[in-house]
Amino acid sequence: MKTLAKSVKKFLVSEDGPTAVEYAVMLALIIIVCLTAITSVGTTANTTFEGVATAM
Repeated sequence: MKTLAKSVKKFLVSEDGPTAVEYAVMLALIIIVCLTAITSVGTTANTTFEGVATAM
C-alpha cells in the first residue's frame, strides 16, 4: 500500500499530474458538448418524425 501511495505522490508532484488533470478537464468538456449536441439532434429528429407521422 505504501508503494501505491508513493507512486501517487510522485505522480502528483511531477509535471505530469497537472497535465493529466488538464486533459481530464478537456475530455469532460468535450463529452458534455457531444452529449448536448446529440440530445439536440435527437430532439430535432424526433420532432421531424412526429411531423411526418402526423402528415401521413
